[in-house]
Amino acid sequence: MTSAGVSPVENVLRDELARADRVLGSVAPVLAHLLASSGHSMVSDAVLARLRGMLNDVAAQFAARLPDEGEGALNSSADQVDALAKQLATDASLLGYLHTVAIEGLLTERLEQRASIDPILSPLWQELIASTDPMIAEIAMQALAAQSRFMQAQRRMQHPMGEMPPDTLERALEVLARAPSISNPADAERAIGLLKSDYDEAESRAGQIARLVTAMRGGTIVALELEHAGFALFASALADRTAQPRERAVLACHKRQGARLALSLRAAGLDTAAIERQFLTLEPEEQAPYGLTNLSVETARALLLQSGTPGVQPELS
Repeated sequence: MTSAGVSPVENVLRDELARADRVLGSVAPVLAHLLASSGHSMVSDAVLARLRGMLNDVAAQFAARLPDEGEGALNSSADQVDALAKQLATDASLLGYLHTVAIEGLLTERLEQRASIDPILSPLWQELIASTDPMIAEIAMQALAAQSRFMQAQRRMQHPMGEMPPDTLERALEVLARAPSISNPADAERAIGLLKSDYDEAESRAGQIARLVTAMRGGTIVALELEHAGFALFASALADRTAQPRERAVLACHKRQGARLALSLRAAGLDTAAIERQFLTLEPEEQAPYGLTNLSVETARALLLQSGTPGVQPELS
């Protein structure tokens, strides 16, 4: 321990976490520029392609609820969608959310290729579906269907607006309502009303997996074995056990976020050996920080609470 009563590993992890926060917060203002350009080495082509696809898909969902204006409208529905997508790309918070969604999709696919982890039906999910508790089995089946739809949407580079968290959906609708391509504000209000009437957070994939994790109660610790749980359950369980937003738990699993991941896993109650297994599965070339054995669960949680609000991760190569 140092003279101030703080262990060396705690100081190192605090510094690493601060550095990780700077990385996370540095890219959101740049993404809009990258989307309008031919690309950039800081963000992979795969991420940019998915981000563009999801922006266009969200714009198309909104445009589909606008009335046909006939004469004087944009040249085609494609032009309207393109204009709305460009408007969406001006909002850093929305880009950050969609960027995290793209990262989850790509990480899930990468884990399937590298570690043979099924992107949908993991061993733990099979066990939950076969549970003797009918409620857990039913919730697991519903969440599994939602996970299957998510992976299909990611392959198509789409993102249903009904899958957004409430605050993100509200933000997206506010941005779309201000689009210069919408000549009649009443049309935008009508479209917003239709989308909100169809929205049910509990039916979203994140909502359904959260219900499943809650139903598992103390058994969520088993979901922190990535190879057994699969990435979707792992991320939700990690968020639940550390009281973090799920998006932050997903970002913690990305390269250059080792300090955040280590602290999250320790705060969730894993020992050093279990933490090292998750690092080996996620990023074999990256090692867990040394000295985690000396870091208490309470200290790990405190360090996470001190962390800044994350933005988006700049690289997925």
